[in-house]
Amino acid sequence: MTFSTSAYLRKATSRAKSDVANKLVSMYLHDLSRKIAASLKMNVTDPTHADAVAAEFGNQCCYCGQLLEEDRAAVEHLDGMNRFQVGLHIPGNVVVACKRCNGGKRRDDQVPDSTLAASGWEAFLCHDSTRCRPNCKTCGYWREVWPDATQRSESMKRARQKISTFRARYPESLEWSRRAKTFLRQALDKLYRECQEFATDRIKAAVDEAFSDLAKT
Repeated sequence: MTFSTSAYLRKATSRAKSDVANKLVSMYLHDLSRKIAASLKMNVTDPTHADAVAAEFGNQCCYCGQLLEEDRAAVEHLDGMNRFQVGLHIPGNVVVACKRCNGGKRRDDQVPDSTLAASGWEAFLCHDSTRCRPNCKTCGYWREVWPDATQRSESMKRARQKISTFRARYPESLEWSRRAKTFLRQALDKLYRECQEFATDRIKAAVDEAFSDLAKT
């Protein structure tokens, strides 16, 4: 397969408005999470939560189990902080993953209603090459991690069980997450589209003004 510079540039430069809207949705969820964490009297930086993550996953990626290093580790929201998964920055939803898994999981985080599982993190760990189309990128990713089909299936199942066990320690957080997914999806979708429209209109006005000023000089 050859790299298409032209196609890559077209795709990359068309994402600007979506990136702005997604960032504002993330800011909304972060601010909401601060209030929820305060009501729980615990946030993700508390030693009790950090120690619980370390006790469950050690120094390994929560998905693939590979050893982590500072230059290839990422803070991972099991339920992604976007308008589809409505994840929160609260105990029970924040762990550590390798950057490859963190990036690969985004494909499942962007699916509103997955046929593989109810959440993005669980769907990510269900791509065992038995239920997806042959060219599924995520299935291909997991085949690279675990080439043997039996090992792949068992390892993914083990990772799902470990994450479920970890999350079960935080029933109050899970209840907040359930409510958020139930009641906020529509509101976040509206916020996302309003942010896109604002970015388009406001930037166009600012650009037109700047161009007019520059043209006079």
